[in-house]
Parts: sequence; C-alpha cells; structure tokens
Amino acid sequence: MQPQTCFFVSIAFSLIAWGMVAARYIWPKLRLRPRAEALRPLLILHSFRFLGLAFLVPGVVSPDLPSAFAHPAAYGDLIAAILALLALMSLPSSAGVAIAWIFSLWGSVDLFNAFYQANHAGLMAGQLGATYVIPTLIVPLLLITHGIGFRILLQHENESATNEGRRPAPPTNVALTSRHTS
Repeated sequence: MQPQTCFFVSIAFSLIAWGMVAARYIWPKLRLRPRAEALRPLLILHSFRFLGLAFLVPGVVSPDLPSAFAHPAAYGDLIAAILALLALMSLPSSAGVAIAWIFSLWGSVDLFNAFYQANHAGLMAGQLGATYVIPTLIVPLLLITHGIGFRILLQHENESATNEGRRPAPPTNVALTSRHTS
C-alpha cells in the first residue's frame, strides 16, 4: 500500500472508530447534562490542541514539511487551545458560551483549513514524522467532538440536549419498600 493511501485509510478508520466511541460512550453521557456541564469535557479535550505546535519542531517533523501547512496548522491549533481554555474559565456565564461558540467555529474551520493547506501544499504523509498521529488519530476525534459541541451549543442554557434528562423519575412503590424494611 502506498504511504498516502495508508495515511487516508488511517484517517477514515479513525473517523469510524471515534464515531462509534462518541455514539456509544460520549454522547449518551453529555446529552443529559446542562449545556455548560456538557461543554466542559469537550473544551478540556480541545485545550490540548497546543500539541499542533509540534508541526514547527525540527526533528519531530521532516525538514521539508511545507511551511504553508505547518505554520497555519500550528498557530491555528494554539489559538483553538487558548479559546477552549478561555471558554472553560468563563462557563457557565453568557460570555463563556459566546467564547465556546467562537472556539467551536474557529476550531472547526482550523481543522478543515489544515486539510486544505496540506492538500494545496502537496504534503506527503512521511513529512509529518512523529506528528503523523495528529491527523490520523487526534483530528478525527476533534472533528467529531466539534460536531457534538455544536449540538450542545444549540440547546437552551439549562436544558439537556434531549428531553430524556427532563423526565421525572418513575414513582416508587411505597408499599413494597415499607414491607421489605419491616
């Protein structure tokens, strides 16, 4: 298999795998929480986007990694990490929600721009060096969690993303409970 094919297959499989993780484990937990509480774990995850600065570190990446890709990817990720941290510090206020919106828009556009810049610059997978793991493992997770984040941001402040979180608890059978305690 050609290196570029391996690269794209890795991204595709990662999207599928992270999609299954998100559908089975992440979304079921977050959808029942109020907006600010549901956003927190996503913002914490994205606060690690400073790792994109590795695209600028000689020895970690190939010396011939196109700077037309490396610089926007690195600094775009750094800005996304800063915005995620600012949103985290400001939640649950309306300013925190506004910053979360800015982060989500910026962060999503940044990821898609990195794919565009990589393609436009003729990036070869081998030029990524150790940072190969970023677009093949981390970026698919970030894309999926941005989608979840947008879904959460669209809900009202104190409601969960589904009505399930608002259903009253089923009544307990008081007669059964008192009979077993005697």
